[in-house]
Amino acid sequence: MAANAMLKGEVNYRAGDGPMIRIPEGPVEVDVADDSAVLSWGDEGNTQSAALPIAEYERYVRDGLITPKN
Repeated sequence: MAANAMLKGEVNYRAGDGPMIRIPEGPVEVDVADDSAVLSWGDEGNTQSAALPIAEYERYVRDGLITPKN
């Protein structure tokens, strides 16, 4: 997994109707679409992912909690 962003702080997602789950700080891969951003993290044997609504992803970026790499 090629990381193209860093998480620095509390970034959360909701799995279905369940509670908010925190994504661990560190490198993530981000795939951005028109309506959502999918974040993937972990090592090769234990990759996890979460979809965030695009407005929520943009708020995390604006607040400095997700820093895209250029």
